[in-house]
Amino acid sequence: MKKKIAVLPGDGIGPEVIDQAIKVLQAVSERFGRQFEYTFADVGAVAIDKTGDPLPQATLDICLQSDAVLFGAIGHPRYDNDPNAKVRPEQGLLRLRKSLGLFANLRPVTTYPTLLHLSPLKEDKVKSVDMLILRELTGGIYFGEKGRTADGAYDHCVYQVYEIERIAKLAFEYAMTRRKRVTLVDKANVLETSRLWRDTVTKMATDYPEVELDWMYVDNAAMQLIQWPAHFDVLLTENMFGDILSDEASVILGSLGMLPSASIGLHTSLFEPIHGSYPQAAGEDIANPIAAILSAALMIEFFGWKEEAETIRQAVWRLLEKGVGTPDLGLPIAHSCSHIGDMLAHLITEPDAIFLKEEKINLRSSTII
Repeated sequence: MKKKIAVLPGDGIGPEVIDQAIKVLQAVSERFGRQFEYTFADVGAVAIDKTGDPLPQATLDICLQSDAVLFGAIGHPRYDNDPNAKVRPEQGLLRLRKSLGLFANLRPVTTYPTLLHLSPLKEDKVKSVDMLILRELTGGIYFGEKGRTADGAYDHCVYQVYEIERIAKLAFEYAMTRRKRVTLVDKANVLETSRLWRDTVTKMATDYPEVELDWMYVDNAAMQLIQWPAHFDVLLTENMFGDILSDEASVILGSLGMLPSASIGLHTSLFEPIHGSYPQAAGEDIANPIAAILSAALMIEFFGWKEEAETIRQAVWRLLEKGVGTPDLGLPIAHSCSHIGDMLAHLITEPDAIFLKEEKINLRSSTII
């Protein structure tokens, strides 16, 4: 069955990394016979330039009619550096999240043996990190009633049971495909909403007897992420705690160019690298496309195509193991964004090619023996 993909390259390096993700998807199509139909649309600064709107209605309509959205990055210095700008690229992304009902953000954090030198933590702490953070996206303090009084301010944190149940269900289901452990992060010793989270998730755990559920206060979790990051399997949390902890966890790997994400929605779901638009590198063909490529892997895994997704991840693993990457990774062999995309696509279509021929890689010629 053909999957309809809305492709929103966005700004800066977004188009370059998305081009490489599509190369890899086409390689998956060639090897496994999967079919994709791509519809490109504008978002962010490029959309403002064309229409005055960071999320044109035509773009939103394309997203709503698609099975998934593959998103690049948004942002441009002329908006970032203008505090008086009334229309900003980021407004398009926020409106897109709301319009698609994106309620759960998934961030996998996996370390690679050849990239341990990038981590700010000691190698023995990070060498076996493989966690998945699930952050609730549409509830909590960010969306509660807020305001100012004559001598103060308030922000209400509100959650409904159904909001907790739908993301907790995802957490348990993902845990069943991994190491079968869910850690709920909350502040149940202080916050009533956290007590609701703990009560709700604990009740749901009885439906997943194979999954071990434990709890951790958010302050302790912040420390444990640095002290023992390999302890975590699936980490489940509400909006604000998840915002903070997912950013903390993102530095463990040492490169934002390696980290994908998914936002699961009520109408469709969105898949994007966590890095920004990096406008200084736009058009230079030096950006790291691996986060975008791994986001595409998350997308096809969400479609239920697990073998295809794992094939992409194995291709990335093999390339890194041979010491090949973009300049930001500090590996022995550095190559351009587009060439990394070519090599990964080749590794997918030629699964029996076990070894990369290093002298050919250095010559930027054929990459496979």
